[in-house]
Amino acid sequence: MNRCSIALLVLLLASSFAKASADRPNVIFILADDLGYTDVACFGSKYYETPNIDKLASQGMKLTRHHHCQNCQPTRAALMSGQYAPRTGIYTVGGIDRFDWQSRPLRPVDNAQNLPLEKITIAQTIKKAGYATGMFGKWHLGESGDHHPGKRGFDEAISSSGQHFDFKTNPKTEYPKGQYLADFLTDKAVDFIQRHKDAPFFLYLPHFGVHSPYQAKPELIAKFKDKAPVGGHHDPTYAAMIASVDESVGRVMATLDELKLADNTVLIFTSDNGGVGGYTREGIKKGGDTTDNAPLRSGKGSLYEGGTRVPLIVRWPGVTQAGSSSDVPTIHVDLFPTFAELGKAAVPEGQPLDGESLVPLFRDSAASLKREAIYQHFPGYLGAGENTWRTTPVGLIEVGDWKLMEFFEDGRLELYNLKDDIGETKNLATEMPEKAKELHAKMITWREEIKAPMPTKNTPQTSSEPKKKGIGKKKKQAE
Repeated sequence: MNRCSIALLVLLLASSFAKASADRPNVIFILADDLGYTDVACFGSKYYETPNIDKLASQGMKLTRHHHCQNCQPTRAALMSGQYAPRTGIYTVGGIDRFDWQSRPLRPVDNAQNLPLEKITIAQTIKKAGYATGMFGKWHLGESGDHHPGKRGFDEAISSSGQHFDFKTNPKTEYPKGQYLADFLTDKAVDFIQRHKDAPFFLYLPHFGVHSPYQAKPELIAKFKDKAPVGGHHDPTYAAMIASVDESVGRVMATLDELKLADNTVLIFTSDNGGVGGYTREGIKKGGDTTDNAPLRSGKGSLYEGGTRVPLIVRWPGVTQAGSSSDVPTIHVDLFPTFAELGKAAVPEGQPLDGESLVPLFRDSAASLKREAIYQHFPGYLGAGENTWRTTPVGLIEVGDWKLMEFFEDGRLELYNLKDDIGETKNLATEMPEKAKELHAKMITWREEIKAPMPTKNTPQTSSEPKKKGIGKKKKQAE
């Protein structure tokens, strides 16, 4: 083959790859931490200011009934594996002795603290399809050895959480003294986009904001200092933290515009669980809340809607209708098959995926999904203070407008019609026993099919070693 033929072949191959890249959009997934359902203006806040997230919503679609787990780690495990908690063993954060379950009727199911290595992640899946992969932010699925995100399918990975100033990174990375973590992570994300602009990429940007400790840039705190509270939203520092996450979204959007990548990029923004609020209304905490998820009930750590329903926005220019919304119930396990379909990636063999691709909804807000129900299974306890609980062991099913909860300590059923009663104020289980029985049967069948372990009776024989003094209090504040 002569030089001209070789050159022609190279050009043809390059053209073919460029065409393939155009057929498979870039994917950017931005995940906030502890951002409540109404903590952004386009989902209802009249106090927090989120112009960039609002712009994203105006250019794309809002999924108004999207759900994650009640706290951080199980959501991330579900997002990365495409599997419900009974398959990963990750139901909450930390070990079961974080809270005084010994005082309760049931012993929780033991909780895994790292995503099992046999689980194939969405990063591994889409990388195998030819995508460059990057992750910058809170991983929370294992930091050591092969559990680190750099070993779980991400070509580039820097994890960091715990502090918003003077933060540590893994691996250790230099940054200017006094830099805010959200800005640091956004710098890394923008740099990744710039370096991979000529090939398909998958970028995961899981912010630590707006998780405690509540720390923000002084100039942003000053912006909200004299602003009047509205609807349970009142804290200038928390508002400033939200503003920093919003700035990050704006910088990513601006970078896509500058590089002319916006039209070929699917950009998704959401949060890992509900906001830290609603506890005072529930009577499980005194002294006020950080935020409020109203009209939703309760908040982070609860399996009422305030703890699990989160804002989700997707922008896919030319595909999602600008300013549209969908009220189809969706959940964390749907994102793995969604990303795989976007990247034309083969799903892993031997690893059941519990969700359904949301691409049909992205294409048509009036579309529906094939499945009938979404589920949650939480066989543990999350405390809120001494002798108060954000949740006790519980499972739930949502089918259309209906939601049924089963509390495992006493078998109590709660039935709500979320269309008529978004705040879950009226339990219809006694009034509509046949509907409760129907949904309960479906939930039991699902638990049997997925082999979901149940908490057991708390007896001295099943109790673990006594909780170390102080451990519950420290962890409680974290998650």
